[in-house]
Amino acid sequence: MTTYRYKIVLSYDGTEFSGFQVQPNKRTIQGELEKTLNKMSKGHTVKVHGAGRTDAGVHARGQVVHFDFPFYIEPKGLHIGLNSMTPEDITVTNVELTDADFHSRFQAKGKMYKYTIDNNQFRDPFIRHYAYHHRYPMTLEPVEEAMTYLIGTHDFTSFASTKSEVEDKVRTIYQASVERDTSSNTWVFTFVGNGFLYNMIRILMGILVEVASGKRLASDIPLIIQSRDREAAGKTLAPEGLCMEQVYYDEKDIPGFTDEGDDRPDA
Repeated sequence: MTTYRYKIVLSYDGTEFSGFQVQPNKRTIQGELEKTLNKMSKGHTVKVHGAGRTDAGVHARGQVVHFDFPFYIEPKGLHIGLNSMTPEDITVTNVELTDADFHSRFQAKGKMYKYTIDNNQFRDPFIRHYAYHHRYPMTLEPVEEAMTYLIGTHDFTSFASTKSEVEDKVRTIYQASVERDTSSNTWVFTFVGNGFLYNMIRILMGILVEVASGKRLASDIPLIIQSRDREAAGKTLAPEGLCMEQVYYDEKDIPGFTDEGDDRPDA
């Protein structure tokens, strides 16, 4: 049967979802999309494939998904149809017909994630689902230094969940930076890499918050990386601060790209 492959970009609020990947009796991004597409396909079964499998509570502004549809729909019409039928916490931001061999995950060359921290003494209720609240004072300079040690190609075993089934834990981080908004007292950490291990960014954030709070030294980061010991890295921060911002399919579009690392699509 002839099918048509579509590539779509999604934005979603992950608060009420049990993650991206479909799970029995749980609300997921994949599940909602497939339910909508199955209705639109007039009884055919449509399976979607995401560039990354975000966890429960994690958000996305630029998740990329592909699927094969049993008949042709003009992309603009499909775009309108999807947004009229998906729940209000999912928005399709772009739709295009793509090559039959395009794969949203395996052809990804890089990804950008951001993690937001609310550093006010008292939690801001308006961003409680989109920022991790840390009420203790944080200092910018040490954490900026710490992030420089993350850039490059490393074995990130220390920053991978023990549940990770991936054997090769070498990844390349092209860019790691932080910006502090003094008016709202929020901090936004940006990570760009060729792939990220399960819980890697949330574990990195646990260390970076400790550095910013004076509980660890920036110079501890290389030692933690070298140890390849998950226990050396400390706790995993909560999911609500994390957002998948963008997926890159052309290396020239990746901020800070070098050809030091190869493509290891994962998170």
